[in-house]
Amino acid sequence: MTIRAAIRLSGVAMFCAAILLGETPVPALASEQVVIATTGGAYDAVLRKWWFEPFTAKTGIQVVSVAATNAEMRAKATAMVKTGNVSWDLYPDGEIQVSSKDHLAISEPLDSFCTQFRDRQDLVSDACIPAGVRLFSTATLMAYDPQAFKGNQPVTWADMWDTSKFPGGRSFPNFDDPWRVMAAALLADGVKRENLFPLDVDRALKKLDALRPSISLWWKTGDQSVQGFRSSDYSIGQIWLTRASALKAEGRSIAWSNKAAFLVGDRLTVIRGAPNRDNALKLIAFWLDSPDIQAKVCEALLCTPPSSAAIMIMPQAVRDQMPSAEDVRDSIVIPDAKWINDHASELLEKWNNWVR
Repeated sequence: MTIRAAIRLSGVAMFCAAILLGETPVPALASEQVVIATTGGAYDAVLRKWWFEPFTAKTGIQVVSVAATNAEMRAKATAMVKTGNVSWDLYPDGEIQVSSKDHLAISEPLDSFCTQFRDRQDLVSDACIPAGVRLFSTATLMAYDPQAFKGNQPVTWADMWDTSKFPGGRSFPNFDDPWRVMAAALLADGVKRENLFPLDVDRALKKLDALRPSISLWWKTGDQSVQGFRSSDYSIGQIWLTRASALKAEGRSIAWSNKAAFLVGDRLTVIRGAPNRDNALKLIAFWLDSPDIQAKVCEALLCTPPSSAAIMIMPQAVRDQMPSAEDVRDSIVIPDAKWINDHASELLEKWNNWVR
């Protein structure tokens, strides 16, 4: 079969799928597309099934996803804007990073775009801000294999450091925002949540020295963060809740503690000079205007969508697994974004010197 024939067949299949769903696709030029970077794997599969494909069925605009780590996304977007050779349209950036000067320099300001959502009562107040649009909120937390331990299960960051009581390997992220690893070390060392920031970096690295022999993996991608659970290379890891949830959906032995967690989130960033800017904005608007799609994505990834209407239609069993108001009040750490951004270079320099 020729490539041209395959394209024709895929277009017919998409049209038929839309008809079966009771929708008539809006005609779009054959060349119309939008390019979005994601972290790939199970994460990308969920976004494609529940967000990208319904968007294409409705608009005819193809969504092309490119896999990259969060650090690679930021570096690539910066390089593209600097050279004026922009090939991506948008990517999800961290809630902390979007408030930085570096982010604002490479992102399209969304002031005008956001006005249409100003009176939406179901959306959180900061769902759409000039720096980016809320994709969802989630957590970076301590996940573990419950079958690896007899009796009590790990609950706190201090438990992660207790290799006698909870034996096995450990895993942590290693990319361009090491604050969460340092923060976990400080909490394990007895620092109170309310006194966590500013981070005592030297104390954190000293605490990490004690655990270093047990660290089996410094992961860089979401898929990589869960591979060790599949192969039993480690029993406890600091990973994203979205990835832990995807692993559980596979039927794997995985659990997590909301008492050892940091509240984080992603915002959709339109890259300055994006070649398909209008289509990128249509994709974002489709997300905010579709609580049912938000609900499906967050049911699969165990995240908190920007629409309260989406939360209400998520199954109760799923909502019960999400961090509760009590968890946020009593245990979950909300990071100090300003302090982290103000000290990003210093943190990364000290981290790189230590981790090498």
